[in-house]
Amino acid sequence: MTINTVVWGENIHEHINETVRAVYPNGMHNTIADALNKDPEINTTTATLQEPEHGLSQARLDQTDVLVWWGHKDHGAVQDEIVERVAKRVWEGMGLIVLHSGHFSKPFKRLMGTPCALKWREAGERERIWTINPRHPIAAGLPEHFELENEEMYGEQFSVPEPLETVFISWFQGGEVFRSGLTWRRGAGNIFYFRPGHETYPTYHDDNIQKVISNSVKWAYNPVGALKSIHDAPNVPVEKALEPIEERGPKLHQAGEAGYR
Repeated sequence: MTINTVVWGENIHEHINETVRAVYPNGMHNTIADALNKDPEINTTTATLQEPEHGLSQARLDQTDVLVWWGHKDHGAVQDEIVERVAKRVWEGMGLIVLHSGHFSKPFKRLMGTPCALKWREAGERERIWTINPRHPIAAGLPEHFELENEEMYGEQFSVPEPLETVFISWFQGGEVFRSGLTWRRGAGNIFYFRPGHETYPTYHDDNIQKVISNSVKWAYNPVGALKSIHDAPNVPVEKALEPIEERGPKLHQAGEAGYR
């Protein structure tokens, strides 16, 4: 089994902020991709905002099993056409892992259908991440809790739909808590949101963080392939009804005619 994974990075802060450049000299997206490529079951490449079609052509997405998304400074620059392309592939079964400030990304908000807003504070606080669902595949090999010495605080309320599962919650030095590892399914696609990852801190160099992301890629992977029929809305003719029926009453559409969208 090989899971074809694309790590998408906004790739802006690394070029304009000296602190971020020092922490991630090769870019956050490459740091995450390099960590994933340590696992022989995961084949990871990268894409960035600056590439044509943001590196996410239809052909490339069709070959992508799991997409990992990190964005922050310029969510609005992501083309709506690409957002719809990503959403379509998730509905068909592509996994999506959304990291940290990607909670405000266009693809995540499109798939959640909510504001995805939260409290925040940038003060370099200690974050203690609790594994509250230890039997979940994303939590495999993780301790009961682990700490990041410096992180940005995210606090509740997190205005997302009720998740299928909560895998991690975080406590911050200032006292706030946050549901920091959440799963959903949209169509045939699995989605995982994971909170840590502020760009001025070395979060993605942490072994436990890398383990969570690697586990989440394996969890989000759909081995049965794309469910292309999820977009179909067939007009079923009377003669193909499962039980014999008689057509009666007025109608808008002729037999076999497509419906309105």
